[in-house]
Amino acid sequence: MARLHEYQGKALLAARGIAVPRGKAVSSADEARDAAAALLRDGCTEVVIKIQAWTTGRAALGGVAFASTAEEAAAHASRMLAMSVGNFPVSQVLIEEKLPIATELFVSVFIDDASRAPAMLVSLSGGSGVEERAGKVHRLPADVHTGLNDHVLATILRGSGIDEKNHHSLAVAIKSTFRAAKECEARSVEINPLVITKDGRVMAADCRVTIDDYAVFRHPELGIDIARELDHPPTELERIAYRVEQGDHRGTFFFAQLQRRGTADELVIGFHGAGGGGSMMSMDAITQEGFTLANFCDTSGNPSSAKVYAAARIILSQPGLIGYFGSGSGVASQEQYHSAYGLAKAFNEVGLDLPAVIRLGGNSEDRAVEILEGACKHLKVKVEGYKKDDTPTEVAQRFHTLVSEWRRAGGTARDVFKRRVPPFVGAASSTSFRLKRGTAWIDSAKCDATSRALVVQHAGGVLKDEGGRLVPAVPPDELAEKDSEFIAVEVEMIRAGHPVVFVDMPIQGIDSE
Repeated sequence: MARLHEYQGKALLAARGIAVPRGKAVSSADEARDAAAALLRDGCTEVVIKIQAWTTGRAALGGVAFASTAEEAAAHASRMLAMSVGNFPVSQVLIEEKLPIATELFVSVFIDDASRAPAMLVSLSGGSGVEERAGKVHRLPADVHTGLNDHVLATILRGSGIDEKNHHSLAVAIKSTFRAAKECEARSVEINPLVITKDGRVMAADCRVTIDDYAVFRHPELGIDIARELDHPPTELERIAYRVEQGDHRGTFFFAQLQRRGTADELVIGFHGAGGGGSMMSMDAITQEGFTLANFCDTSGNPSSAKVYAAARIILSQPGLIGYFGSGSGVASQEQYHSAYGLAKAFNEVGLDLPAVIRLGGNSEDRAVEILEGACKHLKVKVEGYKKDDTPTEVAQRFHTLVSEWRRAGGTARDVFKRRVPPFVGAASSTSFRLKRGTAWIDSAKCDATSRALVVQHAGGVLKDEGGRLVPAVPPDELAEKDSEFIAVEVEMIRAGHPVVFVDMPIQGIDSE
């Protein structure tokens, strides 16, 4: 699910006729001062300042404050914009008029997975702790085509004790909430509280909105840049990973950065999983060994070597890592040698010098481990591969041993890994093949008959030797899709001691190209 910030959700509601407080999201203390001053000049006696963060209990975190002057609002905003929720900094605060609230209600529309239909909850008392008031929550019939049942809603309002003069406005707001959820293809819309002010206005004082991942592309107006369920605004690396996923649908790729403690003794590692259940078990195993995960990553569904390569490069673009741990399902149907090729290319390209343990359990696991270890044997550190019979616990313990040995030998956390491009890339004497996601280069000057024979052998029918020249054996449009085949050739040539092939696949946002 993709989440909206409070101010974004309120804009969605306002566009469908639900009144919301006057306000503005700002990113600096100066903007907060100006926004508060405008509200105070326009008749407000007090404003509320709220961090825009996907978390509950904002008040307890110091993320909600009130101000009666513009300077006071600016001071609160300055403090809040220096806050972090987890590892992730607060980048916006909402400056809003403080409402004179008389009555609070709770309204929620959500998708009931059991019935595969929308449902609506209405509580006649809102605010924090609504979960403890479950007995006072009404569930309204909600039809995806016809909406709410007017008679049922009217019956609930008549028995509420709320002044009858407010019933019509409440009914309109509640039905409009359902319409907003339907029109935006939301997984949930929650207004807590929906309030009646002392002067009789019905308004959404706060809201939470999540949009179905698969519907995001139909709603560019919502400004969602990543259709992912995250507990924080997307980081730059998460945006980069999402672009990779959207540009290559061979298998799946999910990447999310996680919270760090930030202590001096923290052992932060990159995590690369494959398959949900196996990845969860592996995460448990590695955290039991005292490591902190910088990220969660999953490449599954038979991903291409190119996709696994990009995932590894993104993981290694995080600062402060002391190791790379990969482990997922041991019974995945995907061919593990694809992942081995992608990982081996990434590790060689950046000159990996951190301990790395990769569990490649599943189809072709013997070949996968042989590829990975053989291609990485020249690195400064030993990269170890394991199979399905090696449990996540055993592999995590081995990783702990390797990291301990590496640290005793003077190994320390390092900055981001940058890729190394061989000098024959771009040279006039080299041969190149244009790919959809990059360019394959061959060092023609060093590609003798032995090398050409090896290239053809491992190219999977993509290339052929024609009079001492390597030329495509498939049409150009088919060749353009063969990035993973070229990655396999590159890695196999490294293993053979003839590194004459390089697949140049710069990642937008990480590499300078």
